[in-house]
Amino acid sequence: MAIEQELIGIVPEKETFLTIGVFDGVHAGHRYLIKRLNQRAREEDLLSGVVTFNPHPQSILHPRNQLLWLSSLEDRVKELQELGVALIAVLSFTLELAQLSAREFVALLKNYLKMHGLIIGPDFALGRGGEGDANLLRTLGQEMTFSVEIIPPFTINGEIVRSTLIRRALAQGDMMKVEKLMGRYFELSAKVISADKRGQRLGFPTANLDIRPGQALPGSGVYATITQIGRKQFASATNIGLRPTFETGKKTVETHLLDYEGNLYGKELQVKFIHKLRDEQRFASSKELKVQIKKDVERVKIITRGLK
Repeated sequence: MAIEQELIGIVPEKETFLTIGVFDGVHAGHRYLIKRLNQRAREEDLLSGVVTFNPHPQSILHPRNQLLWLSSLEDRVKELQELGVALIAVLSFTLELAQLSAREFVALLKNYLKMHGLIIGPDFALGRGGEGDANLLRTLGQEMTFSVEIIPPFTINGEIVRSTLIRRALAQGDMMKVEKLMGRYFELSAKVISADKRGQRLGFPTANLDIRPGQALPGSGVYATITQIGRKQFASATNIGLRPTFETGKKTVETHLLDYEGNLYGKELQVKFIHKLRDEQRFASSKELKVQIKKDVERVKIITRGLK
């Protein structure tokens, strides 16, 4: 079984307290759960652990209804590590795994990950057909000697924090709501690729980002952002859209770094989205566009002052 081959390479040094999920975006609700997980692990001198999946189960179970993801697997793992999770098990989600019963899946976690306890949300379910709800997991816990703790949903302003809610706010360009729901700024990680250099000719050179397929993006428009290159951060203005003034017809993400000199081609950037400045719009000429970009840059300076 493929899942056993992946699990056999993970050797916890002692028993674990686990939680299970995709953790797309590692949002505020996830952070609430992870905080409790780490607390319980410390109380019982166990390892805190997360079992996550790649690709997203939705892409395997419902291939015609693909979800845009908020964060890549690499970024998810990095965020979870920074939150103090001691063990992260990334399992390949396949049809074979989806057909495992809740009992079979839990038995694998007991055998290979030394699961002593499990923390889940109230609507969590695992196993074939989602049979492994809270009630069944509690029953299995009694039989197989592991505890099950169910934590209440995490809400902000009366709304349960979910990745779907964040995707909706992101598409609307509501970065203030996205920040609240995620517990941090939304961030894109991407390499700089070659472009037509129109921004450079306007006096505002931009880095054209190579966005991976399936990545959720803020709605089209111009944003105040902070861009990180290595350990250095720069205030930046980032445009997402079709660049209607030039009628390219292709959606792009390009960012102009304030006070940066040098060649960015091939570098990996992390772009944090702070605030939407305006919708994308068509200008009658390059001159008019240049005037507007100058205004955008001045607003970026004001908005990002003190944030870096």
